[in-house]
Amino acid sequence: TDPVSLPRFGSMGGMLALPPGQGPHQVGCTDVMVGHTRQGLFLRLFYPCLPRAGATEPLWVPRPEYCRGLADVTLGRRWCSALLGIAIGSCRVPVSWNGPLKPRSSGYPLIIFSHGLGAFRTLYSSICTELASWGFVVAALEHRDHSAATTYFCPAEAGTEEWIPFQRVPQGQKEFYFRNKQVHQRAQECVRALRLFQGIAGGRSAPSILPQDWDLSVLKDNLDLTKVAVMGHSFGGVTAVLALVKEPSFRCAVALDAWMFPLENLLYPEVPGPVLFINTEKFQTPESAAKMKRLSSRNSQTRIVTVLGTVHEDQTDFAFLPGKLFSLIFGRRGTLEPRRALAITSQAALAFLQRHLKLQEQFGQWDELLEGVGDSVAPDVPFGRSHL
Repeated sequence: TDPVSLPRFGSMGGMLALPPGQGPHQVGCTDVMVGHTRQGLFLRLFYPCLPRAGATEPLWVPRPEYCRGLADVTLGRRWCSALLGIAIGSCRVPVSWNGPLKPRSSGYPLIIFSHGLGAFRTLYSSICTELASWGFVVAALEHRDHSAATTYFCPAEAGTEEWIPFQRVPQGQKEFYFRNKQVHQRAQECVRALRLFQGIAGGRSAPSILPQDWDLSVLKDNLDLTKVAVMGHSFGGVTAVLALVKEPSFRCAVALDAWMFPLENLLYPEVPGPVLFINTEKFQTPESAAKMKRLSSRNSQTRIVTVLGTVHEDQTDFAFLPGKLFSLIFGRRGTLEPRRALAITSQAALAFLQRHLKLQEQFGQWDELLEGVGDSVAPDVPFGRSHL
């Protein structure tokens, strides 16, 4: 039988086996919520950590409400949430929950990560874990623009929560205007996340309102905020591009299969920093590709590469679902083995980040990926013979 289609059970049960980071650092993870209104922030932090005996691994889907939201968005059927809960509800992420930060006197570079439409903060745990294992602090946002499968904030009254459901484009409204407003809110949230870390580095206290043991102030002397990038997938990819326009402290952006549609044309000339576009083979349209090429014609450091044999969802943790379950939810899956796809994506990102954040690492060994050279990669956006 096809080995990919057999259920693979992770160490902690469930039908999803997420890979541990391949870099030299162990990875820790915590959730951060600041502020009691929807203008606050909610994010999951991945960071290099010290090994700790008896560390617990966090759930991949943090609460049942997210299963319901996912069932609604991906399957359009609420009743599937119970089945989804059984299939993925017990899956865990191979990181140390609230593990102690590994100190670094020179400070870690920071990546702000933006999720795609109908996703939430934990669905990119594999790429966030991978980057953290190579020495980054990664802040995976959960956006509050109604583009997450669901999310919530905690008003000041003790013990209460207010949920923000996913919202489809309202009838009679043009999709561009609806999505354009969202992408501006999302990019602003990326900037606010950066401000949070700048505040912490400057010694401002930022109490997280979630009950936990992890103190954000440990980051104070362990971040290098001259080395900050923004990254995202799909709707998050175009969010990352817009964040470059809004905030000069972002040195560069990594856009995974960016959905370019929501960005107004007059902003393309304004994108100041280099962007690495890492596309899958099946998602991009000629219009979207043309927008990427406009950016690369203006900035000689911008790169566009395609990972052959991959589909849009291969850049999320869903790539690590068993084949039959993946196909049931999304339709056809990619032919490239998911760990290989993750390695190519993360290595290309690391090479790009080394170049533009001026890191003293060995990531230059993967530079040829940025030119689309190598196994399973191609330069630009090839519209032609498919590898799927």
